[in-house]
Amino acid sequence: MTFRGTLAQLYRRLYYLPHHCPSEFRLGGYLQEAFNRLEPVFRAVTVASNEGPCQDTHAMELGSYFARIGYQGPQTASLETLNAIVSAHVRTIPFENLAVLLGEPISLAIDDVTEKLVHRRSGGYCFEHNTLLLHVLEELGFTVTALSARSRYQWPERYSLPRTHMCLRVDLNQRTFLVDGGFGGLSPSAALEIVADMEQQTPHEPRRFVREGHWKGLALRGPDAAIIQQAHLGDAWHDLYELTLEPMPPVDRDMGNWYTSSHPNSHFRNKLMVARATEDGRLTLGNRELTRRSRTGSTETRIIKTHDELSIVLWQEFGIRLAQGVRLECAGLAGLE
Repeated sequence: MTFRGTLAQLYRRLYYLPHHCPSEFRLGGYLQEAFNRLEPVFRAVTVASNEGPCQDTHAMELGSYFARIGYQGPQTASLETLNAIVSAHVRTIPFENLAVLLGEPISLAIDDVTEKLVHRRSGGYCFEHNTLLLHVLEELGFTVTALSARSRYQWPERYSLPRTHMCLRVDLNQRTFLVDGGFGGLSPSAALEIVADMEQQTPHEPRRFVREGHWKGLALRGPDAAIIQQAHLGDAWHDLYELTLEPMPPVDRDMGNWYTSSHPNSHFRNKLMVARATEDGRLTLGNRELTRRSRTGSTETRIIKTHDELSIVLWQEFGIRLAQGVRLECAGLAGLE
């Protein structure tokens, strides 16, 4: 970010802070006086460069992001906006692990994530998707917290995976929602209110949260307590992942990102995974198997036979173009001609 952009961002933060901080954290007249004294300096810098106070380098990326996902709706911090952005995001930007299979480093710096997912029109996995969404939603004025989670989907009961999934908590109008743009072929296509035992409809499959252990509200919990997100698939509820609502700070995200992309036991290194939601269902590519699932639960499956066919599927179905001569290699793709 440029020096001018940094000043513009600080100006925006100071402007909104007195209005949106909880009363117990406000500094009253001292904060307002500081803002009043600094405002002429910020205005002089931004006006001289024809930049408004909200137009720092990152804020200007919002236009590119909205163009990427095809979103033209309001930019207010409302539930309607939140649901519309989440729905457009999971239908447009694919979940995928190609960079992991190609041995490319994965950066969580917002400029790098924006370059990859927005400008290069690639996809990514949970850390990339939800880092981008965290940035976008904060720019729009939402209160967002990164959370860690432990996947349970399609793993044996009581088998404990590392807590290496990232999702987002959004607090809005005294309600708490979960947003997740990066859970593979089951990324929720709407914000989910974190309320126990309440079935919630989405543009795709129904969801709910169930509790384990002892909870008192969302703030106090016993040592064995967890919240489980479930999806209704077919005729049964399936565990997707568990979370405790403990925040996931950047250092933990970096560690989880490293494990997921680099550790030899990470399943992201041994199989191809690509997915996105569609208008009428979901599309997933697991190694050589392309599956199209409708909202009614019916499925169509196609087996990929050659590397050329795989490249065509990635481009036509997910908008991912492999560079000429690049071949994806992993255990799950053995047998491709």
